[in-house]
Amino acid sequence: MDTAMNGAKNMQSHSSEGGYLPPDLAAGFFFTSPFRSLSTQGCFAKVSLPAVGGDDVNGEFQQVVRHAFDEARLAGIKQPVLCGAIPFDTRQPSSLFIPRQTRWFDRNAFMAAQGIEHAAAPDIAHKTEVPAQAAFMQMVSDAVTATRAGTLDKVVLSRLLEIETCQPVDRHALMTRIIAQNPNGFHFHVPLADGALLGASPELLLRKTGAQFYSNPLAGSARREADPQRDREVSQQLLSSTKDHKEHRFVTEGMRAALSGRCRYLHIPNAPELLSTTTLWHLSTPIDGEVDPRQENALSLACLLHPTPALCGTPTRVARDLIAELEPFDRGVFGGIVGWCDAEGNGEWVVTIRCGTVSGNQVRLFAGAGIVQDSSPESEWHETGTKLSTILRAFGLNQG
Repeated sequence: MDTAMNGAKNMQSHSSEGGYLPPDLAAGFFFTSPFRSLSTQGCFAKVSLPAVGGDDVNGEFQQVVRHAFDEARLAGIKQPVLCGAIPFDTRQPSSLFIPRQTRWFDRNAFMAAQGIEHAAAPDIAHKTEVPAQAAFMQMVSDAVTATRAGTLDKVVLSRLLEIETCQPVDRHALMTRIIAQNPNGFHFHVPLADGALLGASPELLLRKTGAQFYSNPLAGSARREADPQRDREVSQQLLSSTKDHKEHRFVTEGMRAALSGRCRYLHIPNAPELLSTTTLWHLSTPIDGEVDPRQENALSLACLLHPTPALCGTPTRVARDLIAELEPFDRGVFGGIVGWCDAEGNGEWVVTIRCGTVSGNQVRLFAGAGIVQDSSPESEWHETGTKLSTILRAFGLNQG
């Protein structure tokens, strides 16, 4: 844990005045949710320890977090929070920190006051698909072969779109456009060692308040249509799709197995429902439960669930190994989790999808798709293209 103590005395951590997208966004964490929304300034302490084993409240990771909270309170931060990102592979370093100041705000009021960003989208100098279409489709084909051989039930494969812009990216303007174009997402901006992670995730991994927790996994999706009648037909086709229901069931059953031994109460509906974003229909299952708040916190439950079969596959270790074998890049923060927790065990974490990283004039966008026995390489290419469009539209681009 790295700490920055200068000027720490009498710092105020909690404020509810004037929620906003800070002009100095580059230096802070920003997160909006129907539950609680916050923006931060300054950094009191960094937590870079890998989150592996973070589900154990007595483990090293949780001890480091508790120590950071204790140090923050001793320095005068009355209600410290830990925020940031945990990577897809929890064996890699975390990008978490305790801010000097935290400003809580009402999301509805913020959205009502949010202006439209009129700044021109950046000019694109170069775009690169990683991997290219043929290679991605071969990856999917190899994964389908593995599922049919019984090696695993499901694996999530992803691809990147690397963009070089003619000028450095204005993160504030980009974030404003992302929010305006995706009003119902969980919006986030996370400062990283070299740039930032930002996006609009549709997927809640874990929200905990007191003893109650909630989750809303998504798996199985279909591209939305401009024509209302056709859009309804697409949604109903998804809702009745055997292939997508199977993919979704792997996720909910995996989460049931992880949570059952840690809950006083757990409710997982038998069948999914529909959830829509601006570009996609998703199969969605709202999960709720109750834990002993003395034995669990938001971070322990988030680490218990992460990565879910919705972002990795099942069985987890086999899927993770196949991802490492097939994907020609390290996911890093992509496919990880973003959010916050407080010293009382409350918090909220979302899945790091519909997102990108920005560093100067370099942008990397990420999208993945769940692969099962009946998956089609061409369909998965187009599905990931639709998912990439969430962030691409903020650049004034479209992805077919």
